[in-house]
Amino acid sequence: MADQEKEPVVLVEEEMELECGCGCCADGDCDDCEYVEGTEWAIRAAAWELAALGLRYPTMELAEIAATGEWVDAAEEVAIVLDMALPDEFGESALEFVEEVEATDIEGDEGEAAVEYVFEMPSEEDLDAYMHKLRAEATRLMIGAPKPAVSPFEGVRRAEAEGVQPLLFVNPHSMAVERYMKSCGLGRPKGTNEPLDHVATECEFLQHLALRADEDALLAEAAEAGDEEQAAAVKEIREAETPELPDSENLPGGSAEAAYGQFECEHVFPWMSDFAQALHGESRMPFFKDVALFLGALVAFEQQRAEQAAEDGQ
Repeated sequence: MADQEKEPVVLVEEEMELECGCGCCADGDCDDCEYVEGTEWAIRAAAWELAALGLRYPTMELAEIAATGEWVDAAEEVAIVLDMALPDEFGESALEFVEEVEATDIEGDEGEAAVEYVFEMPSEEDLDAYMHKLRAEATRLMIGAPKPAVSPFEGVRRAEAEGVQPLLFVNPHSMAVERYMKSCGLGRPKGTNEPLDHVATECEFLQHLALRADEDALLAEAAEAGDEEQAAAVKEIREAETPELPDSENLPGGSAEAAYGQFECEHVFPWMSDFAQALHGESRMPFFKDVALFLGALVAFEQQRAEQAAEDGQ
C-alpha cells in the first residue's frame, strides 16, 4: 500500500519530557530508569501524550522509539507511577528487533540450553523500512482506501453505534468537541482540515488540560505556602507559552481539572474503550496492538478515578 504523507493536526504545543529518579534523562541516556518523576497531573499528561503519539500518522521519530522499545518502556514507567494496570500481553512490540539465540554458557530446564534474547540496534535502512510498515498499517487501520478498518473519529464511531449515518464534521458529537475545545481557547491549526474529534487530537487535548491542571495545583500550593516566587515563576511560564488562552476560572466547570473531567465524561468514556478494543482486534502489527492496549488501560484507569471521585463527592 502506498504511503500517504499526512501532516498531523497539532493541537497542543507543549512537549512532556519523561524523567526518572536516577537523573540520567537530562543527558539523554536512560538505561537504569524504573520510574518517571513529576506530579500526578504531569504524569497523566505524559500518558495522554504517549497515546497520542502512537495514534498519529507515523514519523521517523515514532519508528525509532517504537523499534528500540522506548515507547513501551515509557508507557510501563507511566503505568507504574499511576498504579495503572497493563495487560500481560502488553510490550510485545519491544521485541521487534530482538533475536533469540541459544545461550551456550547457561542451562535451562532439564539441562537443555537456555534461550537468550539479544537486541540489535536497527540500521537506518531497517528503521526506514519499519517506518514504512507502520505507515502502511496506520493507513489501513485509521485512514483507509476508501474506508478505514477502525475509524479514529468520535463522531463517526458514536454515530455507527447509534445506528445513524456517520458524517465527518457535520455530526453532533464532532461539532460538540469543536465547541468544547474552542471554549478552552483551542482550535484547528491553519492549513489543516481534519475534524477535531480524532482520537489522537482528543488525547492531546487531555494532555493540555492535565498540564493546565498541574500548573493550577502548583499555584494553589504556592499560595498556601505563601511562596510568591514559585507562584510568579508558574505564571511567567504560562503567560510566555500560552498568553492567548483563557484563565482557568474561565474554562468549562471553572477550572482545568473540572474541564478535564467533563470532557472525559462527555467525549472519552462513551467511545474510546470500544475504539481501543477494535484497534487491537484489527491490527496486524504488534506496535499498534500495544498502543491499543495502553489506550484501553488508560481510559479504564481514568474512568475508575472519575467514578471514585463521584462516590467521594468531589
